[in-house]
This record gives sequence, C-alpha cells and structure tokens, in this order.
Amino acid sequence: MTDTPPRPQTSPDVGVPADSPPTPRLVIGVLNESAEGEHRVALVPGSVPAILKTGLEVLVESGAGADSWFSDHDYADAGAETTGAPDVIERADVLLMVGKPPSESVVNFHSGQVVIGMLQPLVDPELAQALATQGVTGVSLDGLPRTLSRAQSMDALSSQANIAGYKAALLAADSYGRYFPMMITAAGTARPADVLVLGAGVAGLQAMGTARRLGAVVTGYDIRPETKGEIESVGARFLVLTSVASGSGAGGYARALSAEEQLAQQHELNEHISRRDVVITTAQVPGRKPPVLVTAEALKQMRAGAVVVDMGASDLGGNVEGSVPGQTTVTDNKVTVIGASNLAARVPSAASVAYSHNISALLLSLVSNGALAIDLEDEIQAGVVITFDGKVVHPPTATPLAEPSATTTVPVALGAIP
Repeated sequence: MTDTPPRPQTSPDVGVPADSPPTPRLVIGVLNESAEGEHRVALVPGSVPAILKTGLEVLVESGAGADSWFSDHDYADAGAETTGAPDVIERADVLLMVGKPPSESVVNFHSGQVVIGMLQPLVDPELAQALATQGVTGVSLDGLPRTLSRAQSMDALSSQANIAGYKAALLAADSYGRYFPMMITAAGTARPADVLVLGAGVAGLQAMGTARRLGAVVTGYDIRPETKGEIESVGARFLVLTSVASGSGAGGYARALSAEEQLAQQHELNEHISRRDVVITTAQVPGRKPPVLVTAEALKQMRAGAVVVDMGASDLGGNVEGSVPGQTTVTDNKVTVIGASNLAARVPSAASVAYSHNISALLLSLVSNGALAIDLEDEIQAGVVITFDGKVVHPPTATPLAEPSATTTVPVALGAIP
C-alpha cells in the first residue's frame, strides 16, 4: 500500500496552514492631545479589553492619559503597549484622538492610515484637504447622523455636551457672588439665584438640571414649544415668549426665523435676561458663527453681580456679544461674562470615559474580520468619513470655506443645540 502524504495542519479559525505567516493585526494608536486646555484622552484603559478581544492591538503614547488621571501602568494592566509618539504614528493603522491633529503632525501620517476624532471639518476644511493629500482616511465623530438609533452609542457630541452643561452650571455658581440655593441662617435669609438657560438641547437640559439641584430657581427657554415637557422634567420652568410663533422645524430642529421674528424675539428676551442673576447660553451651530442671544444692550440692563456663561463662545463668535473664548471679562456695570469654550475638557476623567465609549463603538463598527471596512453607502459612515482614497468625500466639507454660507450668522435656532 502506498503511504498517503500527511495533510498540512490548519488553524480552526482561519483554515490556513499552521506554518503560514500570521496575518498582521490591525494596530490602534492613541496620541496625547496637544491643544491648549485639552485634558481628555481618546481611549481610557477600561475600553482597551473590548478592542483587544476583537483581535486588534493597542498602542498608547506615554503620558497620554495623565491629565485624565490614567497612568501608563493602567494602560499596561489593560493590555495596551505604551511608547513614544513617533512609534505610535509609525506603527498604528488607526489613530484615535479627541480633537484635531496639529497641522505639523499630519505630514508624518502615512498613506492608508485612518485618523478618528472630532476633526471639525466644517470649521477647518484645510485639515481635511491635508489628510486627503497624505492619503489618510479622516473620520470625524461630529458628523455622526445622531437620529439613527444604532448611532447613539457613538454620539460624542451628546456625551460631551452633557458634561459641558453640568460644568457650565458649576462655573456659574462658582462665579456668582451670592448663594444659588435659598439659605436661612441666624444672620438672615438669602433668596435663591434666578437662573435662565437658553436652549433645551443636551447641554441646556443638563445645565438646567444641575442648577436646579444646586437650589437655584431655574427657567429654560427654547423656540420649540414641544421642549416644554423636557424643560419641566428637570425641574425648570418653561419661558414663553409671546412675540414669536412656534419655531419648530423638520426633524425636531428649529426652523429659521424671519428678520422680523428675530427682532421681536430679541426685544422680549432682553427683558427677561435683565431680571436674571445668571444666564447660561448653549447655542452652537457646527461650522458657523453662533447666533447672538445676549446683546450688548441686554448686558447693560443686567444688575451688578450677574453672571453670563457663554457656552457658544468660539473663534467664530459667541452667543453673548463681546464674549471671548477661554476668557472672563467684567462689563462696566459689573456683569461677569465667561467665554466658556471646551468645558468638557475641564471634567477630564468623566469626559474621557464617555468619549472613549463613543469612539470605541465607532471604531468597532468600521472593523470587519479584523480589517477596516470603509463603506460610504452606510448611513453612519457617509456622515463621519471625511476623506478617503486621497479625496475629500464629505460634501459639506468640500464646499469652499470662502463661501458666505460657511461664515454668516444664522438665525436663532435653539433647537439645533448639541
């Protein structure tokens, strides 16, 4: 009988000869954030095991989590490798970030690499073009279609806005020279602070709820009357303006107001603003100048000691006339105006945990059988993939920034607030 040659052994998982070279594992890299005042990290140690479980590797730049209270030792215990930034950039197939990479770093990225973060492509389309030129696939969480139920776990805008609203209320209380709650003491009784929050999005509702838990009397305003129930559910009163009809638009967002409606709304709103101890504004429109909700005239009518927290403050402008992002100013009539940009970064540990959950969910949705699977026909990917195959594929980002629509002030649209 002729001997039958032995069959090569195969792996039960992949069905290939055991002596074949192993398939390279996808490497996920985490870089330290370099923006001023940014203390978050894109991936926390608690998210590492779930990524490793899918067969991926994780590299973390040494010290990346330090400002969020996550040490290199924590990452090593979770199964990640810590190393220097050049090594992370060289070896990683996917780079995870919170914000935008510095422009000087993009030239070090290599073709075929993927960068995932809050890239703000509508504000900085030049970054998108630079990534495309390098052959890098740019994925931005701020383009996520938030109305899809399967996208909820990836919704970084909501998770970070929730934290920012919480911090805005604390910042207002800390800056206000009197008590937030009613205080009855042997020295007398102090009335509670009267707080007005403009906008009933995620940030606004959290600001209302936090201010209410601190003991303030809270009123919320949104142009959409259907938000009345949401505002009241967090313990605030709903402010009704008689000068404007319903501002509800399609998809749960606010419609654009006519010029006459804007003027009437602003005049009536000014009267309410002038009577408040604290005003928190939350209107942000990605890629556009935020609507002005508190005018210079309204500030002049406020009493001395009042505090205004502008969560819409940015380089494009803010919700409060004259506010400066990252700075606190005091008007001639002693009203404190806080340009409260990037508040989530001031609660770095909690914000990083939430963001890490979001970015991990998005990352794993882009991976199939251990490899990246970019599919621009997918609803989620169509919203978040900014550059691919050497081109800017996101239509709004491809629109030249010089066009008037990219920089003009939009009508007050409080329903579009994160």
